[in-house]
This record gives sequence, C-alpha cells and structure tokens, in this order.
Amino acid sequence: MELKQAFGAALKQIRKNKGLTQEDFSQISSRTYLSTLERGLKSPTLEKVEQLATVIGIHPLCLLTSCYLLQDEKLSVDELFLRVRKELDL
Repeated sequence: MELKQAFGAALKQIRKNKGLTQEDFSQISSRTYLSTLERGLKSPTLEKVEQLATVIGIHPLCLLTSCYLLQDEKLSVDELFLRVRKELDL
C-alpha cells in the first residue's frame, strides 16, 4: 500500500473508531479536503497532521504509527517501536 493510501486508511479508521464524522473536522478543514486525504489522493502537512490528531483526541504519532503499520502489514507495533527506540538513542 502506498504511503498516502495508508495515511488515508488510518485516518478514516481512527476517525470512525472515535465516532467522528467528517463534519466534526470543519474547524480545521473542509469535508472535501478530508475526503481527499482519506482516499489517499493528497498528503497532509505536518501542521495538518497535528490538527487532525487534536480533533480526534490522539497524539500525532498515533496517527502516523497506524499509517506505517497499515503500509507494512508484516510489521508489528513492537517491531516498529523497537526500531524507533533504537534510532532515538543517538
């Protein structure tokens, strides 16, 4: 799965799990823009990722983590976090 599609799928999945509609994001983006993100047609800026996560009520890294786990279905959360921990120990 391409990264844009994985991000869109993660955003949609988390939004729906939290019981939010696309209209709930109207303060930060249009429904059309959110739809293009969820369909993997556009990539958000870092600022937009943070805004989206704030509306959902999660840390932006949760959204990105979900995205990368969807992109590589063989990757587990533990493996991803182990890699991140190693790379942060500079």
